Amino acid sequence: MNSAGTRPISASEIAALTGGRLVGPGTTKVAGIAPLERAGPGDLSFLAAPRYVPYFQRTSASVVLVAPALEAPANAAGGGPECRVVVADPYAALLVVLPVLYPQEVWEPGVHPSALVGRGASWQDPVEIGPNAVLGRGVQLGRNVRIGAGCVIGEGVAIGDDTQLFPSVTIYSGTALGKRVIVHTGAVLGSDGFGYIPGKSGETHRKIPHVGRCLIGDDIEIGANTCIDRGSVDDTVIGSGTKIDNLVHIAHNVRIGARCLIMAQAGIAGSSQIEDDVIIAGQAGVPDHITIGRGARLLVHSGTVADIPAGEI
Repeated sequence: MNSAGTRPISASEIAALTGGRLVGPGTTKVAGIAPLERAGPGDLSFLAAPRYVPYFQRTSASVVLVAPALEAPANAAGGGPECRVVVADPYAALLVVLPVLYPQEVWEPGVHPSALVGRGASWQDPVEIGPNAVLGRGVQLGRNVRIGAGCVIGEGVAIGDDTQLFPSVTIYSGTALGKRVIVHTGAVLGSDGFGYIPGKSGETHRKIPHVGRCLIGDDIEIGANTCIDRGSVDDTVIGSGTKIDNLVHIAHNVRIGARCLIMAQAGIAGSSQIEDDVIIAGQAGVPDHITIGRGARLLVHSGTVADIPAGEI
């Protein structure tokens, strides 16, 4: 068995949760989840693509979520688990089953004695403020906010309800986070962007002051060690519903629309505009002062030197 959850659930429960059609004994139980090729007895797995039918044939999983289009190929292949649940979309079904199989840990409200809280900081109970967290003057936390160990939150930062900061997140002054935001370890929000007036030969480059804000909308997730700069003379804005992977850099004055997906090691240079529903794949690069149109896709390792129209790949 791999990746055991906190309590076993039966195949009949899985079918009820997902609205799927049960094939085989409903009393079969699982307590973990794993890919077909690594699943063992007591594991739940899933078959969502034709190329994995041979893995289905050989898997030791106890229960498999199967897409309707793959039910016949799986049966024709022979072998495979006796118990399966046929669902419209195995990935969507997993989103229903996983919270039951792996319930979230119950968090305990309170302020750790080692936390440093600046004058005028306020919050709406319940909140959790972890060990060695630092809250600057005038910080405002909404209800059900969770601040992990070692986080540093700058003066005047506002954080909306149900937001979670994992340990060692740094949020500079001039930043505001909406509701239901998740920020993973090592992320830095609101630091100065890379802005200088180049000096003439032998002269020092002069730093451009950054006085804009870093505004993070609702329902956003920001990955570990990602950096989002504050604006220089404008704001940096991340639209609601956008998901940002680990190790992403978003520069000053960038405006990102709603529901975008930005993947690992992507870089977006200053003052670019990313419209709604854009997908930027891993290690893609966006130069400064251009617009990526709504619904456009930048594939892995791609770069662009000009605006990209809506819907383009």
